Amino acid sequence: MERGVVVMVPGRSSGAEQAASPHAAPKRVFFSRRELDQILGLYGRMVAAGEWRDYAMADGAEVAVFAVHRRTSEQPLYRIEKRPALARKQGAFAVIAAGGRVMKRGADLANVLAVLERKLLKIVEGE
Repeated sequence: MERGVVVMVPGRSSGAEQAASPHAAPKRVFFSRRELDQILGLYGRMVAAGEWRDYAMADGAEVAVFAVHRRTSEQPLYRIEKRPALARKQGAFAVIAAGGRVMKRGADLANVLAVLERKLLKIVEGE
């Protein structure tokens, strides 16, 4: 066995062994399946209402982003971000408008997405 190589045995590896490996990939931030279901549910309703037409997703070492667009060639209307490092301070989730203004931030994704749900409500005149 070569010097400096860490052998990983399934079920027996520790975090120290992984961190000591010079070729270990950095941890990436992703949305969970439940979080993606909530986001895509809102996205589908907004597409049906004609408000949104395209989306993009990105993952990174510190943040996962779901960006929604009115047109593909434009900048995103909104970014839904997940930053686990802010989970104890401001909340891991945020909705950010096109200009960079934080519209809502919090620990519960459903509450954060509620700021965009209001855009679906329309006034209907009674008879």
